[in-house]
Amino acid sequence: MSNFADIVQQLHTTFGSGRTRDVAFREKQLQNLLRMYEENHAEMARALAADLRKHKQEAYLMEIEFLMNDLRSTIFKLRDWVKPDRPEKTMVNMMDGVFIYKDPYGVVLVMGAWNYPLQVTLVPVAAAIAAGNCVLIKPSEVAPATSRFIAETIPKYLDQDCYRVVEGGVKETSELLKQKFDYIFYTGSGRVGRIVHQACNENLTPCTLELGGKSPCYIDSTADIAIATKRILWGKFINAGQTCIAPDYVLCSKSVQKQFLEEARSVLKEWYGENAKDSPDLCRIINQQHFQRLSSMIKGANVAIGGDMDASEKYMAPTVLIDVKAGDPVMQDEIFGPILPILTVESPQEAINFINARSQALVVYIFTQDATTQELFIHRTTSGSMCLNDTIMQYTETNR
Repeated sequence: MSNFADIVQQLHTTFGSGRTRDVAFREKQLQNLLRMYEENHAEMARALAADLRKHKQEAYLMEIEFLMNDLRSTIFKLRDWVKPDRPEKTMVNMMDGVFIYKDPYGVVLVMGAWNYPLQVTLVPVAAAIAAGNCVLIKPSEVAPATSRFIAETIPKYLDQDCYRVVEGGVKETSELLKQKFDYIFYTGSGRVGRIVHQACNENLTPCTLELGGKSPCYIDSTADIAIATKRILWGKFINAGQTCIAPDYVLCSKSVQKQFLEEARSVLKEWYGENAKDSPDLCRIINQQHFQRLSSMIKGANVAIGGDMDASEKYMAPTVLIDVKAGDPVMQDEIFGPILPILTVESPQEAINFINARSQALVVYIFTQDATTQELFIHRTTSGSMCLNDTIMQYTETNR
């Protein structure tokens, strides 16, 4: 185990020197990070294939190109971001110069997740660098090939006095959380998020917790069912459903369900062929623990599409369940896998009541051409974000 106390103390010492506050230094480090992406994209794709069997095209679309575009935007906007704000004055200070400067926190811990192990780890790292912090990076041990890539490659491009990488599992993470950080950014499960939050409370450390949740998807009869089906299935089955903002379940009428299933069978055959197991485009479940968790959700369920699985390959076919009830196992927690339950409702209000009776959704997806229905969901549901007539695309918004 690395001596975390020494590493963290060294980062605090570097931050105290003021090195990372210099904007030109930040720009140089961000440019070095971009160069790392540009020079190692093939290695990044190979690491993702080793951990999740991600197809190269999906790896570039969802992680590598996303990282590069986000970083280019950060570099472009950095000089504007660091300018002091000039707040509106009052009669008391009308003749004074009043400015608000944006200070870095200090030493930031970034704890990545395994499902998009490059993107969700390195996007907040770039943000922390841009803000002038020193950063300790902890990739997820559940994606070992990607974790190793980050640990071996970051030191070749970033200043090691300011930015360090540590690896390890539960034992190492527990020890890491005993250290004093100025900010912690964690992406992952709610269970571990509670542990991180408790550790932050011990030291009064501010934190950002990017956690999961169930994201409902409502479809009504005014939607273009063919387009809606493709967009829902893409959002659900990319990365084998291991996406925190994937549609978790569908709410629709019985007549819409019938149309959806007809379209879904055709679309999945078009995308993955007669036997999805042979398709190079379908990711695998990350490990046996998650495979067993997902397979238990299907037991006893009414499988309308898919249901095939192979534990030896951690393969699970894109699966659609019908006749699902609120008390079924698949509806208790975030699915985080290639299983899409459908529950029938007969009105928008019934769907809204169902959504509001549960924990706040991460995303609410709505497929309807009816403006009144859209407004109903916008104003009568609460969620982290909402997307109309599409899935996932709200995540591409970078105007921040």
